[in-house]
Amino acid sequence: MVVLEGIAYSFWMLLICVVGIADGPMGMVVFYEQDVKDRVVELGLTTKEKIRRTSTIVTLLLFVPMFTVIPSVVCLLNGAEGFWDRTLQIGAIYLIAGLFDRLFIDWYWVGRTKAWLIPGTEDLKPYIPRKTAAGKWLGTVVGFPILALILSGVIQLFTK
Repeated sequence: MVVLEGIAYSFWMLLICVVGIADGPMGMVVFYEQDVKDRVVELGLTTKEKIRRTSTIVTLLLFVPMFTVIPSVVCLLNGAEGFWDRTLQIGAIYLIAGLFDRLFIDWYWVGRTKAWLIPGTEDLKPYIPRKTAAGKWLGTVVGFPILALILSGVIQLFTK
């Protein structure tokens, strides 16, 4: 069940990206480095206000489910009981989605296709520099397990 839930959250992330770039990649410029955002605004392809608005929407669409739906599914649907059972299930779902994001979305889709190419920013590629990619990988393999521990601890406090 946990694998399917990880795949479902991965699909949710993919859906957000597909809808976000439907009218062109600048629709999701919130995911790009600041130099790309600045260039896109300078080129008149979007505005700082649109970027702020999109950032708020994307944050809500990605992180509210991550912090509420996934723990709820683990507890209510999967019936996970106890700190470690919840931690392992939440952590596994996060890890599956994180690996999908790192490998498919970041490495392949953004890094190897033209779907995310914004004309006029080619000189700013790669869009995900090594330092940023390393931080994302660290967040996936270290941050997500820590987040799973924290969420499980909070759930444990409220279910005693």
